[in-house]
Amino acid sequence: MTSIHGNVALLIIDAQKGFMPAVFDAKDTVSRIRTLLAAAREAGIPVIQSQEMHRKERVDFGRELDGSEDIHCLEGTSDVEIVEELQPIEGEFSIIKRRYSCFFATDLDLLLRGLNVQTLIVCGFLTDVCVHYTCADAHQHDYYVKLVQDAVSGSSREAHEASLSAIQYLQAESLVYAGEIVEMLKKPANA
Repeated sequence: MTSIHGNVALLIIDAQKGFMPAVFDAKDTVSRIRTLLAAAREAGIPVIQSQEMHRKERVDFGRELDGSEDIHCLEGTSDVEIVEELQPIEGEFSIIKRRYSCFFATDLDLLLRGLNVQTLIVCGFLTDVCVHYTCADAHQHDYYVKLVQDAVSGSSREAHEASLSAIQYLQAESLVYAGEIVEMLKKPANA
């Protein structure tokens, strides 16, 4: 069983309609994220969702388009919408981001400190891009990371596996499975 340090929050990264065609096993990944989300809600832990969103004038992409990515996640398009099965509810938090990491130029760190969170349970899209950069930044900000490896999908299986390995290198006990987290969340806090 996975060990958890301090208070936890569930961070769902970019579970947006526009990313579904870009990743492998999108439907299965969304299903596992939905299971995690239900368990987090039942346990009463904070839920935070990020959305990558760029201005329609395309002034905030920076170097993002230098690689393989094309124009994506423009404000006002359906691509930025959270998939139906994972829609946030009252009392959950949202982070709009212009870059890969949920920490870069957002108030995520401030929110986590306000919630007194020490451990992030991370799932979402894309393993090799936004998930990877967010986990690396979480590590740099001294958070414990529990990356739910069967609740993330990447641009390819090879890129997905490489990112999992890189994150595991940063924090030796960071990779977990959805079933482990669901069981952990069912246990009372003092158990």
